[in-house]
Amino acid sequence: MRILVMGGTRFIGVYLTQALVAQGHEVLLLNRGNRAAPAKGVSQITCDRKDAAALKSKLANESFDAIFDNSGRELSDTQPLIELFKGKLKHFVYVSSAGVYQKSDQMPHIEGDPVDPQSRHRGKFETEQALAEQGLPFTSVRPVYIYGPQNYNPLESWFFDRIVNDRPIPVPGDGKALTQLGHCADLASAMTAVLDNEQAVGQIYNISGERYVTFDGLARACAIAAGQSPEQIQLVHYDPKDFDFGKRKAFPMRAQHFFASIEKAKQDLGWQPRFDLVSGLKDSFQQDYLRQKNAADFTVDDQILGQR
Repeated sequence: MRILVMGGTRFIGVYLTQALVAQGHEVLLLNRGNRAAPAKGVSQITCDRKDAAALKSKLANESFDAIFDNSGRELSDTQPLIELFKGKLKHFVYVSSAGVYQKSDQMPHIEGDPVDPQSRHRGKFETEQALAEQGLPFTSVRPVYIYGPQNYNPLESWFFDRIVNDRPIPVPGDGKALTQLGHCADLASAMTAVLDNEQAVGQIYNISGERYVTFDGLARACAIAAGQSPEQIQLVHYDPKDFDFGKRKAFPMRAQHFFASIEKAKQDLGWQPRFDLVSGLKDSFQQDYLRQKNAADFTVDDQILGQR
């Protein structure tokens, strides 16, 4: 297949591009040109997708069998692609987010659960709706929390920073909130599994790791990944309502239960996550975190610890 990947040079896009090339596809990337292609034989079109006119001009004479849209956040980001390629594609694969789901007393989230119209990810759901309503042969994937090497969001690195610096780890609530992480390589393998799969057309799939984990359990898993004893880390629980953090983020995850069933994807796609949580965190720690030189900011931690 000839495939267009929107993005393709950061985090998920790197794994996806490499997986598609390994499968023998012809891959073309469209991005702002700030990074080299992550695989040999991959061409790039330089364009800011936010400029709809420029995007249409750059792609006007191109044809593809499939498009993977990793970077669209709002419907306005993806609408130009819909207009250009409606009726011309075998598959349009869109990266949405499990963050679209409305908070619920019944967990895990399953595809078809109500969405939150006030969610900061509502643009993702609006794009899913448009792809369906405008007749594209689409599949949408909804990751929960994504982690792994090259993660530019401070998720596992937030825990690693505190563990390697032998600092207490402030955890909101009682530390028993359940959440879920999925390795970026597993997300990429799920995305490639939808190609040539007629059952996946018109479907939405939650994609993440196999098991759920408490906040405290995640901290301990990160300790194991970093080569330390999980019994030696100091977990400090606090009530976020007791603090005014302003716009600063005190914890890298939403302080609530947040996890989703991946059974539909496993059944329809014949897909199975390869990484369990600890092995995935080890991969991230060894292949990425140890190579970083970023200084950690513990200002908010000190605010929390100072009031105890």
